Amino acid sequence: MTISLLLTPEELGLPEVKIEGERYRHLFRARRQKVGDRMRVVDGRGRARWARVMRVDRRSGYLELADEAPLNEPGVWLELFVVPPKPQRLTWLVEKSTEIGVSAIRLIHSRRGPRSYGAGTLERLRRVAEAAVMQSQRSLVPEISGVHEWHELVALTSRSETCWALDPKANAWANLETSTSACLLVGPEGGWEEAERRDIEVMGCRSLALGPRILRTETAAVVGSTLLLVPGDRGRV
Repeated sequence: MTISLLLTPEELGLPEVKIEGERYRHLFRARRQKVGDRMRVVDGRGRARWARVMRVDRRSGYLELADEAPLNEPGVWLELFVVPPKPQRLTWLVEKSTEIGVSAIRLIHSRRGPRSYGAGTLERLRRVAEAAVMQSQRSLVPEISGVHEWHELVALTSRSETCWALDPKANAWANLETSTSACLLVGPEGGWEEAERRDIEVMGCRSLALGPRILRTETAAVVGSTLLLVPGDRGRV
């Protein structure tokens, strides 16, 4: 299996890159790459190139960068707005939604799910997303932001062509047409309050049910995101 390595945007523009520190240990100790091996390198912003190992020393290695490589990004730019669950489950949510192709993860406040996170937590979640990008062979690291206040949603969701909100009270499965950009709102496990449902409707978001079973927030986020991303992937085949 081809290995992907995350570089900085500046490094991706160079003809040769020196690999040291944790990246060296990952590439040449854990993954046992050797001279002549070929890999993908990405910048986390949606660019990718092929690279080849040119030299390996005791504490550093050198990659020669070549042509552009497949981006492996979905055909839909999907922003996931989620009322965050407990930290351990939020970590799982970030990892899995990154793997399946979500472009941004925005944590939001809800009346039934008020949580606050410091800069340290967001930075840890970004590292989780970076590892998931390399594992899943993507080229874009999702932006992770928040926790956003409820009133910010109007501006944040207006940038997408379509908007969906998961709600077990929705009458049926919605007809998911393909669009190039979409957003998905996922509420707390207690569900949206009626005032929030009215706000969501005013924002132009359509309700989407995932069947008769009640899913945890992180499960619903991954399942709902997959439903929205698959049509875009099929359109690129």
